Amino acid sequence: MNELQKIARQRLLLMHYQSQVGHIGSCLSCIDAILFLFNNWMDRNQDVFILSKGHAAGALYTALWSIDEAIEKDLMSFCKDGTKLAAHPESQSFPSIEFSTGSLGHGLSLSAGVALGKKLAGESGHVYCLTSDGEWQEGATWEALIFLTHHKLFNLTVLVDSNELQAFGTVKEVASMNDLKNKIASFGATVLECDGHNFAAINSALDTPSLSPRVIILHTVKGKGVSFMENKIEWHYLTLNEDLLKRAQKDIAAL
Repeated sequence: MNELQKIARQRLLLMHYQSQVGHIGSCLSCIDAILFLFNNWMDRNQDVFILSKGHAAGALYTALWSIDEAIEKDLMSFCKDGTKLAAHPESQSFPSIEFSTGSLGHGLSLSAGVALGKKLAGESGHVYCLTSDGEWQEGATWEALIFLTHHKLFNLTVLVDSNELQAFGTVKEVASMNDLKNKIASFGATVLECDGHNFAAINSALDTPSLSPRVIILHTVKGKGVSFMENKIEWHYLTLNEDLLKRAQKDIAAL
């Protein structure tokens, strides 16, 4: 794990502690992919990022802070009165947030619409959509997949944060996807898999040529980097007290 990943985690933990907001485990499973996209991959002048799993807004805000789009004052106001940093992303609060998201299962439809719009208008730029794995239990997600493969939206990349946990249990227990990779591939998409916490692996997946719209399954760990949060469903909800914050900060520092 590089310094950017550690620094971002420390700042995210402090932000969530100061605001007493949960969804920390969800943020820690996807923050690496979002950091990589904003710091190493996307063209911020023409590419679009849509966070379908809006409850991980803290990870997105931290990534925007890492590129100086959000400032320290913004992060200190997270989820407080008058803030631009709501518990779920709000449209136009920052230039990089074009849609309000968080109602799960709808982000991929938005992304497909943006990608088709760019294609029809002859515009350059790519659309990146980050979904949770639990969202693939939503019918609208599969409708969007049909749409994007039918329209050959090569300018759209879907990233699936596959931490195998959701609000009320494991994905397998709640509504098993079984072999998600082959299910998605059967709709005509190219499906790749990689370590969702490794920048080199994410880069390799994004850089792999494809003859069809691309879906990248990111194998991740809920609460990654904090020993007492990793693979613990309760950290979908819990907040940090001062002692737990210090323990978490120590874990990150030791990575």
